[in-house]
Amino acid sequence: MARKFSRSHEEAARSDWQGALRNDPQRGEAARSESQRRARIEIAFEEQTVLGALFGQFDQNLVQIENRMGVYISARGNKAVIEGPDDAVARARDVLKGMHQRLLSGHEVDAGAVDSLIMMSNEPTLEGIISGAPDGAPPIMIRTRKKTIVPRSATQIEYMRALVRDDVIFALGPAGTGKTYLAVAQAVAQLISGSVQRLILSRPAVEAGERLGFLPGDMKEKVDPYLRPLYDALYDCMPPEQVERRLASGEIEIAPIAFMRGRTLADAFVILDEAQNTTPMQMKMFLTRFGQNSRMVICGDPKQTDLPGGSAASGLNDAVGRLDGVDGIGMVRFNVADVVRHPIVGRIVEAYEGRD
Repeated sequence: MARKFSRSHEEAARSDWQGALRNDPQRGEAARSESQRRARIEIAFEEQTVLGALFGQFDQNLVQIENRMGVYISARGNKAVIEGPDDAVARARDVLKGMHQRLLSGHEVDAGAVDSLIMMSNEPTLEGIISGAPDGAPPIMIRTRKKTIVPRSATQIEYMRALVRDDVIFALGPAGTGKTYLAVAQAVAQLISGSVQRLILSRPAVEAGERLGFLPGDMKEKVDPYLRPLYDALYDCMPPEQVERRLASGEIEIAPIAFMRGRTLADAFVILDEAQNTTPMQMKMFLTRFGQNSRMVICGDPKQTDLPGGSAASGLNDAVGRLDGVDGIGMVRFNVADVVRHPIVGRIVEAYEGRD
């Protein structure tokens, strides 16, 4: 259903500056200049079968773009009219085109996808992400059995390139930026393609500020609660039966970092999550497990250490200080602007970092 306005926003702006011109000529001229920087464009979408998903139920996707970008959108049939400041109108047009292209490519467009496209609309790489670069290079994405993943922030673009390019990658930053998820997705993609023979996921078994005491069950049952986020990412990228089969065969291994000592991890994609909770000796031990034809990703938030000694005792901070700039090692740093969970998560992280 089209959403109509009682009068066009150009008319409203014109009335505003005409009134100001009569009462205060100087202010009226400023208002007239502002109104002249407003724009109105119309977009027609040829493929109409995806318009329902494009606009969203009750035009919720359009409302989201309006609220975030300060524009007004009226949709009727296969056309959408965007009105507002010229730069915001241009960005909103790119966002709508990006959403349309994603739907045509078979990808879903939910509130998170819309939000990520809005965040990246200031980046010159948005068009390249969606449809490929002008020089014919493929778009930046990770393909797994269950979904195709595209970057949702400018730093994720850098990270996904590093996952392909570098042998060892440190992904640093707050929760919700996609550090572990993208690493697992890239690992699954390489395992499926045969680029690596094994996928090894690890993290230190450190409680987040509480003592859980004795845990019943065998060793797997004791450590699984600590490794649950890694399982969640795996099941999101592969069908459950494949995950279970590859876990049983040893192609996918999930283990605490203590189990890494004495091993050489060749032909493997190795991920260490929550690396800020390793000690310097654990980190050195882990990094020296690197073998032939392997890739290693170390994910963590240097500011969120659960070790008794705080950040000063963190093996992640120690390793970053020692290895930054070493050839073959990539460092990707996320910040609060890269949080791709619910927008309130970013505001929470920002509030805590500001207090610290």
